[in-house]
Amino acid sequence: MDRVALQKCSYGMYVICSIRDGKMNGQIANTVFQVTSDPPRVSVTLNKGNLTHDFVVASKVFTVSILSEETPMPFIGTFGFKSGREVDKFVGVNYRIGVTGAPVVLDHAVSVLECKVTGSMDVGTHTVFIAEMVEAEVIAAGNAMTYDYYHKMKGGKSPKAAPTFVAAEIPAPEAKPTKENATMAKYQCSVCGYVYDPEQGDPDNGIKAGTAFEDLPDSWVCPVCGAPKDSFEKMG
Repeated sequence: MDRVALQKCSYGMYVICSIRDGKMNGQIANTVFQVTSDPPRVSVTLNKGNLTHDFVVASKVFTVSILSEETPMPFIGTFGFKSGREVDKFVGVNYRIGVTGAPVVLDHAVSVLECKVTGSMDVGTHTVFIAEMVEAEVIAAGNAMTYDYYHKMKGGKSPKAAPTFVAAEIPAPEAKPTKENATMAKYQCSVCGYVYDPEQGDPDNGIKAGTAFEDLPDSWVCPVCGAPKDSFEKMG
């Protein structure tokens, strides 16, 4: 069975937030779906090892921020590759407290949903939560980021806790070698799997296209998880 076939399914990119005992947490998820229209219900699948999962189990509420295509990788890295057990993910993030009491992330979101859990299903490593929407709002213009766009245009990788993670993901198409990039190798972050491609550079952090990995400043860090430059390994 070729599990890579599942990557042809359509997914989005979302920040899921919840609360427990007055504390907030959030994470990136790509498995949010509308399941009924009247009343409007959605589902989200969360890994049991994630702190946000425990918060949803305890509070029975969560919010969904639907991310735009313009969302920078460091933002995705904060909510997708860092643990709320170790860092406060909301430092410097624009959010509001919604009608359920859970935080609603506003930064880089095109629309937001607020939900109350009405049921759940244990699927082994993950839990599928079914919830009724109690509030929803479009907050910005722009296109919602798809999971395919995240992989192909942003060079993003799936965290191991993601329900869609597979050990060997579909590789991005190789760029045709040119005089300028023929000798510039790609480097991969050993922490999160992000690939630095010299042809694309890291424009979100001021690194121009065509910058070789060796020419990156020593202070440069992985734009996804924040790992230092020496955490990268040469590919191929």
